[in-house]
Amino acid sequence: MSKYGTIPTSSSAGGVPLGGGGGASPLDFISRAKARGASALATRRPWRELVDVHAISLPPSLGDAYLRVRANLAHFAMNYAIVVLVVVFLSLLWHPVSLIVFLVCMLAWLVLYFLRDEPLALFGRVVPDVYVLAGLAVVTLGLLLLTGATANILSSLLVGLVLVLLHAALHRAEDNPDEEVGRWYAPVPPPPSH
Repeated sequence: MSKYGTIPTSSSAGGVPLGGGGGASPLDFISRAKARGASALATRRPWRELVDVHAISLPPSLGDAYLRVRANLAHFAMNYAIVVLVVVFLSLLWHPVSLIVFLVCMLAWLVLYFLRDEPLALFGRVVPDVYVLAGLAVVTLGLLLLTGATANILSSLLVGLVLVLLHAALHRAEDNPDEEVGRWYAPVPPPPSH
């Protein structure tokens, strides 16, 4: 059987990984990252559904707006995350140093936290995820403070959040909101009447 045109899942030669170590090869890492990215993007809803002008209306009550927000946050979660990241990215276009720092930090988060399968080992000891998370957060915050873009990033995150909440409140869900909410949250029972 020919394997021409297929992407190898490892760079091993004769069963021995390249580099002599017992760890995963770069091709294994890239394959896993691609698979995880594809599975995360698979939860994204069609953009046409998100920007459907006919589904926009004012909610009749504050309670209905709350239910719409809960349902739409669950339904469009990946789309909303992409929108917020694009807003942050666009806000950093006028701060090239901050943009580079932001991209490097995102890469570090992907490699050291989100895309790894095995625990991180440093000097022969396993580093708990809590320490990795705390270390990445401190380094990211420190680097962003050094670039002077912290206010810019926080304001762009706020703009993205306002856009998402506004859309979530105004977009009528095609599906039953309780069905969408039930996937992520337990429905709130009505108060007992006396």
